[in-house]
Amino acid sequence: MDLLNLQTLTDMLGTSLRLSVPLIFAALGGVLSERSGVFNIALEGKILAGAFGAALGAFLFNDPFGGLLVGILFGMLAGSILAVLGVSLGVNQIVTGIAINLFVLGITAFLSRIVFGAQANTLRLPGFKPIDLPGLSSIPVIGPVLFRQDLMVYLMIALAILVFLFLYRTPWGLAVRAVGDNPAAADTAGIPVHGVRYGCVIAAGGLAAMGGSYIVLSQVFLFSEHMSAGKGFIALAAVILGRWHPLGALAACLLFGMFDALQLRLQFNYQDVPHQFFQMLPYLISILALVGLVGKPRPPAAIGRDYRREAK
Repeated sequence: MDLLNLQTLTDMLGTSLRLSVPLIFAALGGVLSERSGVFNIALEGKILAGAFGAALGAFLFNDPFGGLLVGILFGMLAGSILAVLGVSLGVNQIVTGIAINLFVLGITAFLSRIVFGAQANTLRLPGFKPIDLPGLSSIPVIGPVLFRQDLMVYLMIALAILVFLFLYRTPWGLAVRAVGDNPAAADTAGIPVHGVRYGCVIAAGGLAAMGGSYIVLSQVFLFSEHMSAGKGFIALAAVILGRWHPLGALAACLLFGMFDALQLRLQFNYQDVPHQFFQMLPYLISILALVGLVGKPRPPAAIGRDYRREAK
């Protein structure tokens, strides 16, 4: 098989984009949260919460839009837990994030057995179908990759642009970055530090949950236990690799998606090699990228630090 032919290139690029989408949703949430100073290791749990919520909503309403809405709400609920514990109560944000990941892993497995029962792995849920844009989708290579995708891919692109514009072109984004770098100075300037962090963390939960919703509603059309499969941690690595910039994180996610697509292609071409060897590629690349490619990234100065207003 010729790996360099045009159809293979088109398939590889399309697969890379589709595999990047859940990472990008989660990474955008991670950027928003961490720019406000809240370290968001709970992205993994929020993706899984969104996946279960999307499956539940699609199952109950028999509609992918209902699934997406419920998925977002579940992710925002997980974000609210992180906000209450990490922002209001000042609990260590890393410990809180790990606890949320473990809690969501257990509760979704328990609830999926109650809701879906034995049909969990065979039930086909309603989902989003690819939209074929007339004229544009017929362009060689670029057309099928960019203009033959489902609604959530276009939503992801729009949200990436909106998060960038919000953070770097609006006074609200300036307030978020000020809170993440120097919450005391931001507080002195009249910015509600806890309010900003609450908003960013809850919004981040919704964004990450959209990544989980995409997996259920656009890729597999069912829910299975632990289906997030480490994507939240790869998204977190993309946030760091992208230097806490939404477009940088997007580029890093596309890179990880490309290697994920590559490992699928290698599994198909080299079936005599254990598939676990190829499956580790995206995780190996994320480690190597963080160790050797990003230099010394400068995170928001107050990331992970609790803030309490000093008594006057």
